[in-house]
Amino acid sequence: MAASAPEPTPGLELKAPATGGLSTDLVPSATMSTQRLRNEDYPDYSSTDVSPDESPSEGLNNFSSPGSYQRFGESSSTTWFQTLIHLLKGNIGTGLLGLPLAVKNAGILMGPLSLLVIGIVAVHCMSILVKCARHFCQRLNKPFVDYGETVMYGLESTSSSWLRNHAHWGRHIVDFFLIVTQLGFCCVYFVFLADNFKQVIEAANVTTNNCHNNETVILTPTMDSRLYMLTFLPFLVLLVFVRNLRVLSIFSLLANVTMMVSLVMIYQFIVQRIPNPSHLPLVAPWKTYPLFFGTAIFAFEGIGMVLPLENKMKDPRKFPLILYVGMAIITTLYISLGCLGYLQFGADIQGSITLNLPNCWLYQSVKLLYSIGIFFTYALQFYVPAEIIIPFFVSRVPEHWELVVDLFVRTLLVCLTCILAILIPRLDLVISLVGSVSSSALALIIPPLLEITTYYSEGMSPLAITKDALISILGFVGFVVGTYEALYELIQPSNAPIFINSTSAFA
Repeated sequence: MAASAPEPTPGLELKAPATGGLSTDLVPSATMSTQRLRNEDYPDYSSTDVSPDESPSEGLNNFSSPGSYQRFGESSSTTWFQTLIHLLKGNIGTGLLGLPLAVKNAGILMGPLSLLVIGIVAVHCMSILVKCARHFCQRLNKPFVDYGETVMYGLESTSSSWLRNHAHWGRHIVDFFLIVTQLGFCCVYFVFLADNFKQVIEAANVTTNNCHNNETVILTPTMDSRLYMLTFLPFLVLLVFVRNLRVLSIFSLLANVTMMVSLVMIYQFIVQRIPNPSHLPLVAPWKTYPLFFGTAIFAFEGIGMVLPLENKMKDPRKFPLILYVGMAIITTLYISLGCLGYLQFGADIQGSITLNLPNCWLYQSVKLLYSIGIFFTYALQFYVPAEIIIPFFVSRVPEHWELVVDLFVRTLLVCLTCILAILIPRLDLVISLVGSVSSSALALIIPPLLEITTYYSEGMSPLAITKDALISILGFVGFVVGTYEALYELIQPSNAPIFINSTSAFA
């Protein structure tokens, strides 16, 4: 389907057509192939060669030379500080809340050390992607290439004729894992919403204004968490029917505010009266370590946002420094929340730290606030796979059926994420499974192989090749073992306790 030059939309990473709102004109799949809606506050020209205010010829004239690496749309370019904020905001989601349980699965010593190593490797893979994208921008005299295009051009650069002839599959592979990742996030959101609302409602009769007493309470049973998921289903279907990006930007702002307030309140609680950690294991049994890997890489899988972010900077040469500084802050945030949460709640830590908060109205409101943020973020995460999948079906029907087919496919996709969440109702395992299956491919496996295919013909040192091979092998082993362990745990009977502690695991 042909698409007109997109118009940047304030408050969103995505693009709306020049007419303003999405209407029935859909953005091609290439537009969305690297966009992560956890960072939805900047416009993106990633699939266009010119800014919306320029004609194609004007845009190409402005791109003075391959070595200049100039960006278009200077009037809406971001400063280094804005880019840093987008990077930080884009990496804060449900994965962050699951890190205390991840530290439990690795050990109080092995957990933070492993998070640090995975963070360093993930950032290195992001820098590899940026370097390879710049390489092809300069070689092909293009202002921007996205993740899928970079992989495709990398395969075209190899000496293997078979890989060159099938280079287009590089883009398809990236799109596939992006779809799996984003729909996986949507499944996580269903489970998160159901678990948190279920706990708030069941504890309503014993919720007090006292947030400091250590007292064990018995929840009043209501209905199974799967029924809560079905309750949210029609509301989420209606939410994804909103295709106007400016309307979604309002939801995005609301989500950001509620989640930030909730996160501050969570930190405020877990730093108080930390119990003696001497009985916590330094290194957990290796059987649970694959679950740690899946959750950790789920949290660190923000590689899809780096190229659009770099493309928006007024001076993209500063982006590597911003990337390192931003990811250092994010890694510190991850390690601190993971360790403090595990220290505070010990062996009773749950799939989301919000489920361990006290049964007082202050922290019940934290669960509700974060859930509201997650609810509205669902539409933003859903946008990516929708814009890759829906054009395939809409382009095959008469024009007067396009809107009907569009809404029908959206409904089916939301129902699919709900069904998958019902089949995998454990928040910790669905996070680990999504991280192991798709996030490991996008964040760890593909970038090192991309560097080899891009630079091998130009000469690479054996040390660099060995390094890239080891990172890809690490990602592949994590993919296989993490997926196996998550699936194995899913078929085991659930041992969820009916008693919860209102403030701490240590009364």
